[in-house]
Amino acid sequence: MSEEESNLEEIQRCSSCGSTGLVRDYENSEIVCMHCGFVIAARMADRGPEWRAFNREQREKRARAGAPLTYTVHDKGLSTVIDWQDKDARGKRIDAGQKAQIYRLRKWQRRIRVSDASERNLAFALTEMRKIAGDLSLSRSVFETASIIYRKAVKGRLIRGRSIRGMSAASIYIACRKCGFIRTLEEVAAASSMSKKDIGRSYRFLVKELDYFIPPTKPSQYISKFSNHLAMQGKVEQIASKILRTATELKLTPGRGPAGIAAAATYIASALIGERRTQREVAEIAQVTEVTIRNRYKEINERLLFVMSL
Repeated sequence: MSEEESNLEEIQRCSSCGSTGLVRDYENSEIVCMHCGFVIAARMADRGPEWRAFNREQREKRARAGAPLTYTVHDKGLSTVIDWQDKDARGKRIDAGQKAQIYRLRKWQRRIRVSDASERNLAFALTEMRKIAGDLSLSRSVFETASIIYRKAVKGRLIRGRSIRGMSAASIYIACRKCGFIRTLEEVAAASSMSKKDIGRSYRFLVKELDYFIPPTKPSQYISKFSNHLAMQGKVEQIASKILRTATELKLTPGRGPAGIAAAATYIASALIGERRTQREVAEIAQVTEVTIRNRYKEINERLLFVMSL
């Protein structure tokens, strides 16, 4: 950066009126004061790209920076890939003499990408985690967090002697808890084709060894999930949230399972709005028993009626 450009970056105040409200107009290459309209500097250098793009596809094609760094790939996305199409950079097909050489280069490049046991472990685990994340419809941020958790476990040599699939599923479950995504252990077990007991054991081991604090789930986090699965309107979700807030104020939530409390609030809200769902339908979505919903429903209903009568 030249001395003139560095001076332009340091301009923070108008030299005419002293105002700090400055606008950098890159189209006209000027720095203008919003208060008095004084042009402080002109003919600024545009350090942006020399090409233009009008949509996302054009921007990705013309960008020369490459893909961003990601922990969801075992090599963090820094390696290259030799295309399987036998064509050169201009799109022309290569001759038969070079095909054998390109084939050998492609084979060795694939071997180099996964060079040692830890990289093979990561490659297999991240592939499994991508499948689980896809089945559970998890966001990119949750998958990224789970990848970082598993990498820490590999670096701490916690994977030795343990199931890679079990540790991968446990990393996904920890990431869901840390990011506030409501996915139960049963759902993770079904998506990973592992038993709930094995995933729970790996989950407790990782939390203990990595010294993680996993925040407890709140009943309010289940409301949106239950409403979406039961295909109910947004008003049911709003009323269920109000019922939960009232139940929390009345101290009805401590010692109760959050899913059961949220299921009972959703059941009450659906009845109030007129979109009644049976206790069995709500219980199947919440993965609790109908008895649990009935007990929580009675507790909330009786306490609310008692408070209203005072």
